[in-house]
Amino acid sequence: MDMPTNQNDAFADSIKSKLPGVQTSIFAVMSALALENNALNLAQGFPNFDCSDKLKLLVSQYMNMGLNQYAPMPGVPLLRQRIAEKIRRCYHTIVGPEVEITITTGATQGIFAAVSAFVSPGDEVIIFEPAYDCYAPSIVLNGGIPKPITLHPPGFEMDWDLLKKTISPKTRLLIINNPHNPCGKVMSASDMLQLQEILMGTKIILLSDEVYEHLVFDNAQHQSVLLYPDLYNRSIITFSFGKTFHNTGWKIGYCVAPKNLSAEIRKAHQFIVFSVNTPIQHALAEYLKDPKVYQGLGNFYEFKRNTLLNHMENSGFRPLPCGGSYFQLFDYSAFSNENDLAFARRLVEEAGVATIPVSAFCTDEYPHQLIRICFAKNDETLQQGANQLKQWAYSM
Repeated sequence: MDMPTNQNDAFADSIKSKLPGVQTSIFAVMSALALENNALNLAQGFPNFDCSDKLKLLVSQYMNMGLNQYAPMPGVPLLRQRIAEKIRRCYHTIVGPEVEITITTGATQGIFAAVSAFVSPGDEVIIFEPAYDCYAPSIVLNGGIPKPITLHPPGFEMDWDLLKKTISPKTRLLIINNPHNPCGKVMSASDMLQLQEILMGTKIILLSDEVYEHLVFDNAQHQSVLLYPDLYNRSIITFSFGKTFHNTGWKIGYCVAPKNLSAEIRKAHQFIVFSVNTPIQHALAEYLKDPKVYQGLGNFYEFKRNTLLNHMENSGFRPLPCGGSYFQLFDYSAFSNENDLAFARRLVEEAGVATIPVSAFCTDEYPHQLIRICFAKNDETLQQGANQLKQWAYSM
């Protein structure tokens, strides 16, 4: 029997969204527009080339060995051991694989588990915007209050004085992203030391999103929180195998944190996903035995950044500095004063290229005229995209 209309209306009215301001993600919107207009998709933040054949064979091998049931909740022990070895090799820091490393379903789930573990209703969480789009929703879903600090082009430098003023007795968590998506900003040793000094003596937990740790360019060194013991003691760091090994669809990452913080993260983790894909964990453990599989990534993506920049030369799109990640920002103010979403839509329709408006990474209005292009693409795609944008620019 159907419920009377007024009862249906009453039920519908009783449903209150916990994320009322969140719409379909800009990535889905731009990808759909690209498909609709048969456009080249440079908006998607993942490679259009495949991962290692060796790694794929290892996954198949472990599946065929029958390792297809639940893994231990914190992750396969050998994989955690390999990660600890990698951390020691890269950052000269010793972490305990049993109690300080937790395998997660991608870094995003690790971020959500960390926020869920430590943010209570009314807690304030400071983020730097533009920001990866999972930060603010994760905070809000846990009853927290995002407190954004805006980063401005061209250098997107951290305003440490403003951070000091933004910290309040309610500040529970501070989130940084290094290297930064979408800005390409790479934090310096000076940045990290200033951050360490600001947080000293507070009860604030630092959540450091370091999924692009190996994608650092121009002979710079990634300044991981793991290099700063006083900072690490209050920190949770998230990493991504998907970004490192070109297989974002596998959704495997990990959290590294001191024992007391890890214990709380695991409490949330076990009820969000419990455990992570078993054969892939075993495959990654074996693959990580050879450090060469990740040591050349900076040069690999620096070449792709330079390839895109060379193709875009004299296009009228002004590139901003990009010290890391696989995203390049361009200023389009030479062509238009319109907002970035309208401009990005126009590029899809008129130039046949999908990009991402940077305002999509902000909770507040972002007045700068910037679009993001992903250069984790094969050289053919980068050249084609640049040619189409230049042809459109010359026609203006």
